[in-house]
Order: sequence, then structure tokens, then C-alpha cells
Amino acid sequence: MPKKTAPKKLSGAALLKKVKTLEGESKEAIAIACGYTTKTKNGQTRVNENAFSLAMIEAMDIDLDSQRPSEAPGRQPTYRIAVHQNGNLLIGAHYTKEMELEPGDTFDIKLGRKAIQLVRTE
Repeated sequence: MPKKTAPKKLSGAALLKKVKTLEGESKEAIAIACGYTTKTKNGQTRVNENAFSLAMIEAMDIDLDSQRPSEAPGRQPTYRIAVHQNGNLLIGAHYTKEMELEPGDTFDIKLGRKAIQLVRTE
């Protein structure tokens, strides 16, 4: 009896065409039919849905890297700070970057009725 071989991994237009013919099937069944399986050490078949999804994205000519912002968004600044237990005020990196501050820049602190103002010294 000849050994049954797994289908070749499809990609590009061939992958899209095969997926279209399997419309209505589960993602796992489609991935198997398109060859996205591997054998484990125990000889069991494992479906590689992640590789299948990535191949689909590539076949549809979607460039995810170009849609990423150049800098990770992280937390958005709130423009509010609180006094720490030791009495210090910490100004975060986002604010210093937005104000184009460099290490060693000096400021005068002006206390107002409702605000604290930092005025850059020359």
C-alpha cells in the first residue's frame, strides 16, 4: 500500500482559488485541504492555522507592515500629573519629547494661582 502524502502547501493565486472552492467549510478543514499541516513526533497531524492565515494575507496582497505606525502607540498622554509621595513631580518622556527638551535644559518655575509654569531659561 503506497504511503499517503500530504497535499503540497498552496500559496498565492492557487491558495485563493482552492479556498474559494471550499467555501462554507471550517477554517481547519480549509487549512488541511491547502496543505497547512505538520506531523508531530507522535505521528499525529497538527493543523498550522497560523501559517495558513499568514499565507492568505500574503495571497490577498495585504502588507501589514506598511499599516503599522512608525512608533508603537502605548499609553496616550493625559496632560495631568500627580505629586509623588516624596513630593516630586515627574514629567514623562512624551511631554519632554513634545516640548523638544534636551538633557541639561533649565527652567524657571513660576507658581500661579491655578498652575505651575515651566519657563525655559536661555
